Amino acid sequence: MSATGTNETVEQVVERLRADGVDVVRVSYPDLIGVDRGRDVLVERLPSVMEHGLAFCRAVYHTSPRGDVVDVAGGLDAGLPDIRVLPDLSTLRPVPWERGVAQCLGEAYEPDGSRRCAEGPREVLRRAVARLGELGLDPVVGPELEYFLCEPDPDAPGRWRRYADGPGDVYTTGRRGDPGGHLLRALRHLRDMGLGVTMGNHEFSGGQFEINIDHSGALDAADRAFRFRSAVKEIARAEGRLATFMAKPFNGEGGSGFHVHLSCRRADDGTNVFDDADGEHGLSDVARHAVAGVLEHAPALAALFNPTVNSYKRFGPDTLAPWLVDWGLDNRSAMVRIPPERGGASRLEVRLGDASANPYLGIAGLVAAVYLGVRDKCAAPPPLEGYGYDAARAPALPADLTAALDALEEDADLAEVLGEGFVSAFLAYKRDEVARFQRYVTDWEFREYAHHL
Repeated sequence: MSATGTNETVEQVVERLRADGVDVVRVSYPDLIGVDRGRDVLVERLPSVMEHGLAFCRAVYHTSPRGDVVDVAGGLDAGLPDIRVLPDLSTLRPVPWERGVAQCLGEAYEPDGSRRCAEGPREVLRRAVARLGELGLDPVVGPELEYFLCEPDPDAPGRWRRYADGPGDVYTTGRRGDPGGHLLRALRHLRDMGLGVTMGNHEFSGGQFEINIDHSGALDAADRAFRFRSAVKEIARAEGRLATFMAKPFNGEGGSGFHVHLSCRRADDGTNVFDDADGEHGLSDVARHAVAGVLEHAPALAALFNPTVNSYKRFGPDTLAPWLVDWGLDNRSAMVRIPPERGGASRLEVRLGDASANPYLGIAGLVAAVYLGVRDKCAAPPPLEGYGYDAARAPALPADLTAALDALEEDADLAEVLGEGFVSAFLAYKRDEVARFQRYVTDWEFREYAHHL
């Protein structure tokens, strides 16, 4: 295999791209919060880029959504040094909605190319997968992502409203809840980009959609989830609309989830180790240890799966979003649901995450928690019976981002698996986000207080 990650040389890749009418390669990589960063490269420059890489300021990992550079160790304090991003041409895919463009993922390295960046999200996930591999286990992941589609609000210039905001369109297809045909267009583009999408539907709220992604190895699944989010947002922009994976963008509506189905295969023969026809509930000891690990580390996982101030407005009783640390058998009111299939389909569905999570970091945290649960042979409590949301029956998840960050900082075992340098950078970045929010005067405060006080 050549340096391209394929059996082709970079010159052969360039020749093939030109034959396909491609003259630009878009190199994209995830920042700390899962936003795609990158550069468009003219195809004739690709051999040089493969040799030397693309230089980016390392502070891209520490830049807020509003464009502020957060003071995280290794950025401002070090004089804003570079990282070196190398294209991974094995991930090269056409961009169906943009003529002449192909896209690939980039891998972030230290400037001398000696090692990958410790805070790079792909590397954080690789580290967790490798630790689980020490137990002879290989994680298989199937992501599910929801999002809201918005359109310009003609009554409020510069603002957005929910697209096709009709009631009761959950699990519908066709033009009833999607008069502009967005879902079919997105499904076809995502399929043609090779992202392994399988199906989609209108979700519970007006303007909300879900598209499912096929299961695969953890890194590949995270790669496809990252590219999926970026692609959906680009498709929406091409329509003159806004797709948002924000956890809870609207009052009076539910939020958008990032549910992760996870199983483990034996690394030597590929069999599903969660299945045991003779085990309790048809689950193996390994599966129950995995559940227990997720429950044990759930408060810290919340910081990765629910990583914004807004995330915690999605939680609460009767929301069908988790609120308590519990598990259940085919029970959607539990944080960890065990779907009814057994045999090779035995798996956990972790319902903790919201769609704003960086898929690499959420999956990395989940894999790390499973590793710790299996390694330490943790024991899970009995499964939830009936409808959940009773705080007398299970402990509550963190109520806000500060509490979740505190839990992550205190979880030394999880931090050791994920990498203490990464955890330190993530905590610094996110604590700055909390501090900026606490200083900001919101519309709610003005409406609540200005007239009377």
